Amino acid sequence: MREKILNMLEKNSRIDIKDMAVMLGISEPEVANEIADMEKEHIICGYNTIIDWDKTSEEKVTALIEVKVTPQRGLGFDSIAERIYQYDEITSVYLMSGGFDFTVIIEGKTMKSVAQFVANKLAPLDSVLSTSTHFVLKKYKDYGKVLGEPEKDERMLVTP
Repeated sequence: MREKILNMLEKNSRIDIKDMAVMLGISEPEVANEIADMEKEHIICGYNTIIDWDKTSEEKVTALIEVKVTPQRGLGFDSIAERIYQYDEITSVYLMSGGFDFTVIIEGKTMKSVAQFVANKLAPLDSVLSTSTHFVLKKYKDYGKVLGEPEKDERMLVTP
């Protein structure tokens, strides 16, 4: 039942508990208690809204930064990740396999502000060996949701 509740919340975090109860065939208090338990257990860590910032007047720049580090003896990658995710600008930190160790996702007002963050705060950290910054030019799909409407071809179809 937990997985079903989680799947429903992941698709729509604003779904009504009454609707969930009907779809699951259980009572509303059972659904509410299960959600509360999962929040206490940190299985549900928060609720997010997906926003297409391109349709607002707010200027935002998103960047993915590949970070190569030297793991610390006895602590591994966890203490480095903790130092990195403490910065407010950083929205996500992932430990990766492959040629780099972390993918860091950052949001800033301008490309310059992101570049300054990387140069002045991230790259100088003791364990950081190198960084590679990739700026997001356009988001087509985010967290499973298509952003914006695909442009429709208004031209008339001509066939021989």
